Amino acid sequence: MSEIWLRTGEATVLAAEGQFTDAMPEVLIGDIRGPVGNAFAAMTGQVAGHPRMFVIRDLNQQVRPATMMTTKMTVRSEAYVELLGGIVQAATGDAIVDSLAEGILPKDQADTLCMIIMIWLDPRCATDENLDRRDLYRTNYEATKLAISRAIKGEPTADQLIANRKTISHYALEGVFDD
Repeated sequence: MSEIWLRTGEATVLAAEGQFTDAMPEVLIGDIRGPVGNAFAAMTGQVAGHPRMFVIRDLNQQVRPATMMTTKMTVRSEAYVELLGGIVQAATGDAIVDSLAEGILPKDQADTLCMIIMIWLDPRCATDENLDRRDLYRTNYEATKLAISRAIKGEPTADQLIANRKTISHYALEGVFDD
């Protein structure tokens, strides 16, 4: 059995100026025989507005560890689905394979681990005539790789969180407590 029972990670990579391509994946990694494996198997059915799909790099190129991706946002258009199952899925798949190649994910456990990745894709991307597809790929690739790395390393650690508690706050609180 894998030493990785359940790990979580997240990351945010911001879009280029004028784009809505911020990426904010949340990742669960674990042994196929543990809680992540159970959740993975339970995700094989579809839920209206929240497509679930295996991460593939291209036709006949499903990634290892087996990974299921779904959205954090309700899907309301075919254009959104095309971006999700196209550029975002390709970036996610490439980040997973590169994480294996670089030793971030243990290659010897590629068949005993599985992952669930929850994807944020801003709905404005689907209607943006000036969508920068390269930036959409970049943000999702970088954020997925960072989220996986953080999950494997257990970052941020409790000590890191405690150390920065007074210097970092949620962006939504900006100006809320200014007196």
